[in-house]
Order: sequence, then structure tokens, then C-alpha cells
Amino acid sequence: MNIEILHLIEGAKQADGLTVVIDVFRAFSMECWLYALGAKEIRPVGSIEETFAWKQKDPGCILVGERHGKKIEGCDLGNSPSSINPEMIREKRIIHTTSAGTQGIVNAVHADEIITGSFVNAKAIADYILKASPVEVSLVCMGKEGTALAEEDELCAVYINRLLSGEAFPDIDEKLKALRIGGGRHFFDPDLRDIFPEKDFWMCIDRDRFDFILRIERDRNGLVSMPVKNVGK
Repeated sequence: MNIEILHLIEGAKQADGLTVVIDVFRAFSMECWLYALGAKEIRPVGSIEETFAWKQKDPGCILVGERHGKKIEGCDLGNSPSSINPEMIREKRIIHTTSAGTQGIVNAVHADEIITGSFVNAKAIADYILKASPVEVSLVCMGKEGTALAEEDELCAVYINRLLSGEAFPDIDEKLKALRIGGGRHFFDPDLRDIFPEKDFWMCIDRDRFDFILRIERDRNGLVSMPVKNVGK
């Protein structure tokens, strides 16, 4: 198994084989939490226009969107897992657009298969890859808006890589907590708490909480992020 760590939107464009598009803060942590709290279906989309067009096709769908971290005006939710109201999203279709994570999905045009990446289901991701045993694996760190490296995404790629290789990572929890003064420090800025609640930080570094992966599939309506459970070796 050849494992390559790639970066940002350009990395997504270069990815091949089984591709893991990683966005820890917050897109793909958010999608895991949405499913865990009862969402029926999540559809990642690239543009704001496509997001709002879904309301014409499905007036009952829930729009989840952010640009520059802020909730897009007119969306039902921003990209904040701590803002999820289970009653609002239960058994609903979610349309999800973000500055980084969903952009990685739509740009990974050469991938044989795409799954999303985050700490909350990292072990499930590694188990899935080991079971699939692909020749090529691309771990794409989407970073900040797909254009600048983000410490948390790089760390997630290293963690998944070590799980795949069987290499120990005894200080992973210390490194995760250290993101408070690194890649996650904006969650602790009092001036930004309306956009980046502190609770989001802890929800996004809740390592290996979920036992499912999210696999990107395509149907007649476009892309859909589907939970796949029981993926262990």
C-alpha cells in the first residue's frame, strides 16, 4: 500500500486511489455529528448557488453552510457541531457547503473512491482502508479554506498513517490538546466565540468516537456522503 499525504485544493486535484479528504475544524467532524444526531442524508456541494437551489427541489432540506468560518446568510446552520439541534435535523436531508472540506471532495476528480477524514472517526477510517487494501491511498489535508496548511489536518493525516502502518502514537492526545494554542486557538478567542464556539473544539478532537466512515457516492442528484458501519478488519 503506497500512502501519500497531499495538501490543500491542489492536493485534492492530484489525489488518486482511495482518497481521504481531511477537514478536522470543522466540516467532516460536523458531518459525523450530523449523522450521529439523526440526519437522514448529507449532500456535500461546492457552491453557495447549488446549496440554495436545493430548497427548490426539497423545501424540507436543511442548509448547512459557511464561508470564512461564518454561517452563510440564509442557511439553517453554520459549520458548528455544537449548534446542531437534533429535532431540526432528524430524518432530514442536509445540504452542506464549506470553504475547505467540501471543496476537496468536488476537486478530487481522479480518486477511485473518496471518504471523509476527521479525528472523530479516524480509527474507523484506518480499519476501512486496511480492509479494502488499495494499492494507492491519498490523505488530503484541506487546511484553511483549501489554500493554507492547518496543523490539525496535518496531525490527523499523520495519525491515520500511523494507524495504517501499525506504528504507535502514544502522545496523540497531548498533541490534540495542544491544538488549543495552535491550530484551534480561535475557538478560545472571546471575540470569536459566536463563530467558533469552544465546544466545537472539543467535539472535533473527540478521537475515535464514531465507528462509521463517510463514503462519497454519486447518484442522479449529485454527491452524497453515506455512513458505512462495521468496517473493521
